[in-house]
Amino acid sequence: MAITKVWVEDGCTSCGLCEGTAPEVFEIDDVSEVIAGVDFSLYEDAIKEAADECPVEVIKFS
Repeated sequence: MAITKVWVEDGCTSCGLCEGTAPEVFEIDDVSEVIAGVDFSLYEDAIKEAADECPVEVIKFS
């Protein structure tokens, strides 16, 4: 199943782990945000890794 949507739910602690794992997909401002216009299919492994490693489990994808 291809990833077509990625989002960050409330509760992000801005630890920077997602940005370090997938800088093409995530950026930290006050909290983590998904970068607009990204072709998620190019970064599926990194997105899954960022979601698995998120300490507060707020990174979601479908």
